[in-house]
Amino acid sequence: MSRPVTGTTSTAPSARQVWTRVRGAVLVLALLLTGGLALATVRSTDAHGALDPRSAAPQGSRAVAELLKARGVTVTLVTTLAEATAATDTGTTLLVTTPDLLTDAQQSTLHSAMTGSASRTVLVGAGRASLGALAPGVTSAPSTPVEERAPGCALPAATRAGSVDLGGERYETSPGTPAEACYRSDGLPTLLLLPGGGTGTTDTVLLGSPDILYNSRLDQRGNASLALQLLGSQPHLVWYLPSLSDTSATTDTPAEGTTGNFLALIPSGWLWGTLQLALAALLAALWRGRRLGPLVTERLPVALRASETTEGRARLYRKANARDRAASVLRTATRTRLAPLLGVPAQDAHSPDRLLPALSARLPETAADPRNLLFGPAPADDATFIRLADQLDALEREVRTS
Repeated sequence: MSRPVTGTTSTAPSARQVWTRVRGAVLVLALLLTGGLALATVRSTDAHGALDPRSAAPQGSRAVAELLKARGVTVTLVTTLAEATAATDTGTTLLVTTPDLLTDAQQSTLHSAMTGSASRTVLVGAGRASLGALAPGVTSAPSTPVEERAPGCALPAATRAGSVDLGGERYETSPGTPAEACYRSDGLPTLLLLPGGGTGTTDTVLLGSPDILYNSRLDQRGNASLALQLLGSQPHLVWYLPSLSDTSATTDTPAEGTTGNFLALIPSGWLWGTLQLALAALLAALWRGRRLGPLVTERLPVALRASETTEGRARLYRKANARDRAASVLRTATRTRLAPLLGVPAQDAHSPDRLLPALSARLPETAADPRNLLFGPAPADDATFIRLADQLDALEREVRTS
């Protein structure tokens, strides 16, 4: 029995085709992730982040910490405010690496500890977010690039060190605030020493940038000399690295303007790695999306006759032993053609309750069982299937001639 065959061909890629196209990108991504994890594992014992006295990375500070220990200075690393304030006493220098990360409550607690102890406090990169609480009378000016600068002051530590690499924050003092201003940029200092104003505090040092403490810059110019003099003036150095795990930080929100500074706690390698992966993903998307625009209908290179297409599909059904599928296709096509001949709407062509009564009204004395022919079970063997096809053909011919 012949049936109409559509000339459309599916253009959707199969799962195998999709995998063939993307397996190269997936392999490259897997290699990048594996290499990154392996590198992070190998370097996990040495990389602790910027300004960490345990880190041997270019922006770590192990070199200056080792030099201080060689000079007899005890270096204590702390990561919480409670540890920092507890370790601060007479004969101690307190180094705060990123004071802008501290919350308002933490800054208030730290300032109370600074004014109540006979110790030097060194604030690295203190900006607008922390100066009001930790260094009253000092304000921050627009930052300046880090470059070689001359002392330009009478501070003994600066004159002995000579030119150093400084920049970053610049500071302005209100009238009447005593201060020693050094390493100026456009008239404003990048290093400021505030002498103690009462009992307890010795002095506070504001360092505009941390570069003189980096491993990569310590051996340049007078960076090592200045760092050792500022941090080694007392026999004990408390190295305070603010941490997100500090419970005192949850009692208050971060100071205004410090949101972006939380990125300073993330090692720079991970930031660059994330940027590279994002760029690779963008390039891969552009590469895979190179064929843009609407779909274009293309003519088939060879025209096939309907009979050949039908025979080819029939052979495929036979090879797969798919009699149920073939019978369903024949019955569906027959019902679709019978419905308009019997006056049944197209949407009801496959409903037994609508199609069979109309067929019985048209052929009241037919010998075939319409229900079994049009809605019956799948044929059990090839002979039954051939007989079904002949009966469907005969039924349709009888309806057309009645």
